[in-house]
Amino acid sequence: MSNTLCLKTEKLHKSYHSKAEKIEVLNGINFEAYKGESVAVIGASGIGKSTLLNILGTLDQPDSGKVYINNCDVFACSDDERSRFRSTAVGFVFQFHHLLPEFNALENTMMPLLIQGKSRRVAMEKAGEILDLVHLSHRLNHRVAELSGGEQQRVAVARALIHHPSLLLADEPTGNLDQKSSEYVHKLLTELNQHFQMTLIVVTHNMLLANLMDRCVTLKDGQLIEKKS
Repeated sequence: MSNTLCLKTEKLHKSYHSKAEKIEVLNGINFEAYKGESVAVIGASGIGKSTLLNILGTLDQPDSGKVYINNCDVFACSDDERSRFRSTAVGFVFQFHHLLPEFNALENTMMPLLIQGKSRRVAMEKAGEILDLVHLSHRLNHRVAELSGGEQQRVAVARALIHHPSLLLADEPTGNLDQKSSEYVHKLLTELNQHFQMTLIVVTHNMLLANLMDRCVTLKDGQLIEKKS
């Protein structure tokens, strides 16, 4: 972990309205994470962890407050600028892999680079390299249905890392896997975090995964509470 700040939030607020009731899920959150640092976010179901992650990744907007990624005030950008920034600086891994079933592992991993306009040759080369890092070089040409659940999630991780993001956001990345596959993905995420020196933020209920992170924070009553060591 370096002393370079990758992610910073200032006074993040987010609320939802349910009938006549206003539910404030984020209440003035201030948070920092550094390059190469890994942070677990835990808390009760429905408390707002995924909402926080979506705002950090600019998939959702706060009611008020700021998010800085690599010193860029992302919500001060236009929608187009923010979309371009997200496609290069941020990677996402979700509980469900969202792979395209008609394509094989290599093609799914290539997709973000092709969307960015990279040549098929360059995308294929980089996808092969990243799939090797997640130990799937022997499964490049297998379609999604031919892969195990753990292998599918490793392809999803590879796809998220294909553009070498500085920030990787993972929302319950092992929530749909059996114990053995979960442990494999846990180990893989920590290895890749160190290999790429990216900032890793993981929302999880799995304390085995949370305890592998450099820090663990709890979202409670709209605030992030640092776990005491």
